[in-house]
Amino acid sequence: MWAIKGIPLLLFALPAVALEINLSPSGLPKPVFPLPLPERAVEVASPVRKGWILYEVKPGDTLSALAARYRVDPKHILWSSGLTSDRLYPGQRLLIPLVGVEERPRRVPPGVEVYRVRPGDTLDTLSKRFGLTPLELISANPSLESLDRLVAGSVLYVPRGAKGLLLTLGEGETLVDLASRFGLSPVKVAKANGVENPAELRPGDLVLLPGIQAKTTYQNLLAKQEAERRARLEAERRRQEELRRLAEERRRQQALAQAQARRQQAQVARPQVRRVSYQEGGMRWPLSGFRITTYFGQRGAFQRYHTGIDLAAPYGTPIVAAKSGQVEVAGWSSVGYGFHVILDHGGGVETLYAHMSRIAVRPGEWVEAGEVIGYVGSTGWSTGPHLHFEVRVGGVARNPLSYLP
Repeated sequence: MWAIKGIPLLLFALPAVALEINLSPSGLPKPVFPLPLPERAVEVASPVRKGWILYEVKPGDTLSALAARYRVDPKHILWSSGLTSDRLYPGQRLLIPLVGVEERPRRVPPGVEVYRVRPGDTLDTLSKRFGLTPLELISANPSLESLDRLVAGSVLYVPRGAKGLLLTLGEGETLVDLASRFGLSPVKVAKANGVENPAELRPGDLVLLPGIQAKTTYQNLLAKQEAERRARLEAERRRQEELRRLAEERRRQQALAQAQARRQQAQVARPQVRRVSYQEGGMRWPLSGFRITTYFGQRGAFQRYHTGIDLAAPYGTPIVAAKSGQVEVAGWSSVGYGFHVILDHGGGVETLYAHMSRIAVRPGEWVEAGEVIGYVGSTGWSTGPHLHFEVRVGGVARNPLSYLP
């Protein structure tokens, strides 16, 4: 079945049938019946595989292009249409003979190898394996969408001989059209493709255009590859930042937990502080066998205000707590007190013991009134062995004699 300007055209072959006609005695014809034919005398012909298309020539049509499009010999179009010249003009009507042909696989130019992609293949490894540059491999496969991702099982065309751009012949397109589009000689293109008659090519066949490179396609793929690389780097940077943030958060949480644990351990190890206000009882003298050498207050016009009392005693005399309390400070002073101890008695009341030769307590300890906390010395700003004793209330130095018996 063929079509003439969209109307199906059917061609039939009518088989011959043998009939016998007899006359009756009256001269009238007898009923007509088919004569029995010899066995296998009637044969059904194979389906008609020949027809014509009535085609109206359009501007730009050529005889060779039409012949290639409908896969017939140009001479057959001339003979069927009763033409003597291959020159066509718009509006001219042609009878194009159509002959059924067997389907065949797409034609691949000689020297082009069909390669099936394997898992792990990349454009770079294949280029090195076949001794090609990436541009040459891209030119033979201009439909590739990525330089990094090849689908296992897909087909790549590998030029082993002439290098160039490998294109698929489109419907209604000829080798001459392709050659003209890229400014090549049709003879050179035909030779590179091993074609003697360009009309033999059909739509879907591959045509090699020697010396043509798909540079634009390659540059676009390189740009796409770079964009994908930057996207991967940016994603990795964000992932690393998130990992660092999470690690920092874990470290902070661990530090807080450790600090909390230390505080809890300190609270368990430290004895319960019993806060005692001054009103609960007076103080006792921190020394025995002493004499007061300096009193509390202003000592002279050119001397520093004295914030306590000085009790002279032999070197090494034991110093005791004037009142029960917790050791707040026990160590060296950088402001002249030398080795000294400060006791916290609660209610904002503190006592200070300075210029010791040796300290007998540690910070955090609880001491009872009369318990030894150190020994008389002459450390710091001192001119001889003595104890500098202070009483502070709310951080303000008070006269110790007001709190001693």
